[in-house]
Amino acid sequence: MEAKQQVFSANANHSQAYLRTIMIIATFGGLLFGYDTGVINGALPYMSTPDQLNLTPLTEGIVASSLLLGAAFGSVIGGRMSDHQGRRKNIIQLAILFFAATLGCGFSPNAEAMIVFRFALGLAVGGASVTVPTYLAEVSPLEQRGRIVTQNELMIVSGQFLAFICNAVLGVTLGDSGHVWRYMLLVAALPAIVLFFGMLRMPESPRWLALKGQVDAALGILKKVRTSEELAVAELNEIMDNIAAEKDSGRVTFKDLRIPWIRRIILVGIGIATTTQLTGVNTIMYYGTQILKEAGFSTQAALIGNTLNGLTSVVAVCVGIVLIGKVKRRPMLMTGLAGTSMSLLLISIASYWFAGSPLLPYIVLGLTVLFLAFMQGCIGPTLWLILAEIIPLRLRGLGMGICILFHWITNFFVGLTFPVLMSTLGLHFTFLIFVVIGIGSILFVKFFVPETKDYSLEELERFFRDFQNKEVLRSGLGKSS
Repeated sequence: MEAKQQVFSANANHSQAYLRTIMIIATFGGLLFGYDTGVINGALPYMSTPDQLNLTPLTEGIVASSLLLGAAFGSVIGGRMSDHQGRRKNIIQLAILFFAATLGCGFSPNAEAMIVFRFALGLAVGGASVTVPTYLAEVSPLEQRGRIVTQNELMIVSGQFLAFICNAVLGVTLGDSGHVWRYMLLVAALPAIVLFFGMLRMPESPRWLALKGQVDAALGILKKVRTSEELAVAELNEIMDNIAAEKDSGRVTFKDLRIPWIRRIILVGIGIATTTQLTGVNTIMYYGTQILKEAGFSTQAALIGNTLNGLTSVVAVCVGIVLIGKVKRRPMLMTGLAGTSMSLLLISIASYWFAGSPLLPYIVLGLTVLFLAFMQGCIGPTLWLILAEIIPLRLRGLGMGICILFHWITNFFVGLTFPVLMSTLGLHFTFLIFVVIGIGSILFVKFFVPETKDYSLEELERFFRDFQNKEVLRSGLGKSS
């Protein structure tokens, strides 16, 4: 008996080590997502000067948001490709695109070329934003799914923090060089190389393999990432039962959105993806340096101060990863939305009452830190997790693609219009707009977002299939069990 327990413990430790390796390698896609979206924060002031790309507030918005428009298309294309050729192969191809587009951005001779390569980089970011959380959700066991999927969010904010650190270091040491922004952008080539070679050694999603009829291969992978063969076989049987129930449904197309239960899931997913972007988080992540300069900091001081925003994001996501395993999703999401709205309201008030005061930049920095604590600690971890949980296996690529398409389209319009709003309305009225939107987002989550904690992916799908009563959805899955 003792010998069997030792063998079981050894197998469990090996499976957990293998699962951790998969998680670390795959989430380099999240790191690239974070770095490439965050690096523009510090690079933009340098590339905007007359001797470089000579950008106006409008063209600044276009350069920053061209990546986001590319990400919108990339989310749909990436979702469909991951359904067609597999999650692993899709991530490998995205790593190549990350590398090539990064080099293009770093060596862009003018604003037009920069916009084109930023758009291409956005295709990779959008594809990663769909494929990586889907891959992690499908590889993870039920009891660890929340922690593992939210590791991608940790890597996203770690990538942004890394970008802010690189921006500050390069800005302080090489700020007199007109091309310092090129070095900031080119750093992203390194994690793209790690992602490419790392994913060559990673397994395919067992759920995708089972869906494609490769049952033996799916079982072999499940045995490697589950603590026992019995658990692997039981999970495979559940997956196969779910696939069998959908056998007569045919190929997934946009026509599937005519089915009420599928349409309901997609609409809820779109709402979640949109409201999290309308918090205004990316006004800080993309334009934090400009916001702090507007408040009164110098460029170098703003770059250094902005690293505090990045550090706060990393710490907050770590806290969020701990909370996500203990707290229900809906209350966590609503708390985050309330906190971000309150923070923006305080920034709006401070920018009005303390205009011209030497205290204003420090007040604004403190409030952006508070904002990001709520955003990355409560909202960030739940966004990708809920989307990965509620969308069924058969249409996960298409469904995630549609939801993340709206996520990036919203992100694009926020990124495009923010510099113009700042130059015309100032901090006070610009952030007041996001406060009003935040209140609407809280009401949406309260009345339409279901609770998904402690349910397997297959149980969640069965719930939505059998769902008839609107009151059940509003009260959450936890209360319907």
